[in-house]
Amino acid sequence: MFVGYLKAFFAGGALCLIGQLLIDKTKMTPARILVSYVVAGVVLGAVGVYKPFAEWAGAGASVPLTGFGNLLAQGVKKAVDSSGALGIFMGGLTAAAAGVCAAVFFGYMVALVFKPREK
Repeated sequence: MFVGYLKAFFAGGALCLIGQLLIDKTKMTPARILVSYVVAGVVLGAVGVYKPFAEWAGAGASVPLTGFGNLLAQGVKKAVDSSGALGIFMGGLTAAAAGVCAAVFFGYMVALVFKPREK
């Protein structure tokens, strides 16, 4: 079990390190880096490279933004197989629905608890 934690730590840390280097060494904005990570996860998931990496790294690969992109790609693949071309539009939303709902719900709950302040 400890080895699994170690793999997740190093894989997630490597993804974070790459993001930090992109912020520090390039003129890319954090928003562009975020989108790049999601697109990279989609592309790597579509060509079949991300799944073995996620199986090896566990949560270190499935939790970051690249994991979200991979989840979208896998959802679209499944939906296209079962629903045809309409699955292109439905698959990603269906696969990521639980995570998006949780983010919206918990974000709303935190907004109810804490008062916003002007900076």
